[in-house]
Amino acid sequence: MNTVLDQPAVPGGDAASGDEQSCDEEPPSRLRLALERVDDDGDWTAFGPVDELIAGVARVLADAVELSGAYPATAAVALSSNAAVRRLNAAYRGKDKPTNVLSFPTPESPPGMSDDEPRELGDVVLAIETLLDEAKATGIPPAHHFQHLLIHGLLHLIGYDHETDMEADRMEALETALLARLGIPDPYADAHS
Repeated sequence: MNTVLDQPAVPGGDAASGDEQSCDEEPPSRLRLALERVDDDGDWTAFGPVDELIAGVARVLADAVELSGAYPATAAVALSSNAAVRRLNAAYRGKDKPTNVLSFPTPESPPGMSDDEPRELGDVVLAIETLLDEAKATGIPPAHHFQHLLIHGLLHLIGYDHETDMEADRMEALETALLARLGIPDPYADAHS
C-alpha cells in the first residue's frame, strides 16, 4: 500500500490555539511536505494508525518555523524489517547489522528548478523489530518512538546531522521541540540528566 500524505502549511495559523494572523501579515515561510508511505515488510499495527502518525509528523515539520525555506518537498517513508535494513546498512554504511532508521537523501536538486516544483528529499527506512525492541526496552509507547525516529530520519534528509557534539545538540533540541508539538515527552531527557 502506498499512501500519499500531503501536509502543506495552512496560512493564517491555528484558530483553536489563538494563533491567528492578521490579514496584513505575511505568513511565515514553511516547508510544504508530502510523505509517501511504502509498505515494504512487517505488520505495523502495533504502532496504531500509521498513516495518522506519518501525517502528524508531516504537519509539525510543515509548521516548524525553525526550518528555513519555503518549498514543496516529497519524501518516501518505507516501513521495513530488520533483515532489509541490515542489508541496506551493510551495503551503504558498511555496518552489517540492523538499525532503527536509515535516511537516504536525494542528490541536490538540479540547477534551474523552480521554487514551485517539489524537491525530492529522499527516503527514510524504518525497521519494525528494532523500533519495537527499543520502545519496549525504554518504556516508550511504540507510536511515540515511531514518530521520533521518523522526525529524526526526515531531519537528516533536510540536512541536519549529529556528527559533532554541536550538531547533535542542535538536532536533538529540534527533535525535542517538534515532538513536544505532538505531545511526546523529550526522548533525550535521561541522557541530559
